[in-house]
Amino acid sequence: MKYTESHEWVAVEDNTGTVGVTEYAQKELGDIVYVELPEVGKKVSKGDEAVVLESTKAAADAYAPVSGTIVAVNEALRDAPEQVNSSPEADGWLYKLELSDPSELDSLLEHDAYSQLVT
Repeated sequence: MKYTESHEWVAVEDNTGTVGVTEYAQKELGDIVYVELPEVGKKVSKGDEAVVLESTKAAADAYAPVSGTIVAVNEALRDAPEQVNSSPEADGWLYKLELSDPSELDSLLEHDAYSQLVT
């Protein structure tokens, strides 16, 4: 996994990245009660707002960690947004995208660097 300073993660297999928010982000937001997912086929650029998360505390945007085209969304979150609360870095993934510029991964944080950022 690679991480952004705005608390998103991306795990890449082949040229497809699975994207979600970190445990730190989830704890800061509190209980997620609604997730507004992007449309499949939408093109996003690194840093674009991609998802809106609504919690009992506030609404927050989740940004695209890399550029690409959305190829899948986690449909389970439509009926069970609480999966982001219980498993933000696994079952609570938000969407998958086909990377348009894999070199953008180089600017993201490795696990150790991200851990230092949030401690």
